[in-house]
Amino acid sequence: MHIVLVHGSGGSANSWSAVEPLLRAEGHAVTAVDNPSQSLREDVAAVTSVIDAIDGPVLLVGHSYGGAVITDAGTHPRVRGLVYIAAWVPDEGENVTGLVGRYPEAEVGRWFTRGADGSWIPDDTAAAREALAWDVPLEVWERKVHDRRPSADAIFTERLSGAAWRTRPAWYLIARDDKHIHPEGQQDMAARAGATIRSVSTSHSVSHAAPQAVVDIIGEALASLTD
Repeated sequence: MHIVLVHGSGGSANSWSAVEPLLRAEGHAVTAVDNPSQSLREDVAAVTSVIDAIDGPVLLVGHSYGGAVITDAGTHPRVRGLVYIAAWVPDEGENVTGLVGRYPEAEVGRWFTRGADGSWIPDDTAAAREALAWDVPLEVWERKVHDRRPSADAIFTERLSGAAWRTRPAWYLIARDDKHIHPEGQQDMAARAGATIRSVSTSHSVSHAAPQAVVDIIGEALASLTD
């Protein structure tokens, strides 16, 4: 089964730089998508295009905003399952903004500014790292800062046209110390999706703070889907 990794807002394919080598070392076929984070519809289309090019079944893995992307793109007939890593899990017709409003304001809101066009611009200072990603190695943080880009508001406000978790099995890895998405919100969304739930004591940057935990839940999903 081909694993397709989808990063969160403002991220890049390098968001999976600690996870992808571990998966390849286990012999898995892996593609890390590089979405521009300027439109939910465009990001869904980009992932759909990747799935179209794969000859065989697909497991989608999404982090943060990437959860919204895989929820919509996951309705593709080749997709067998969904793995959410500290991710947003909207339903059909919902958007990320609506989900954000259901839970207490997260600390991450203090560390963003808005561009003139409404884009979300992250704070890349040492203080932001200490508050939000304290368990990410400094060299990894600096590489993330180099790779990331502002995210358009449309990725949060555009509504999903489908919800793959309604017809496909899902797994969810909760980040218990997350300052981006409240852990209770993660629990709530995972339960609504009927996901198999696991957890890890990390910041929101799970793929860099605990890459093996990400690989383990992907392996659990693969084992279930190939039984």
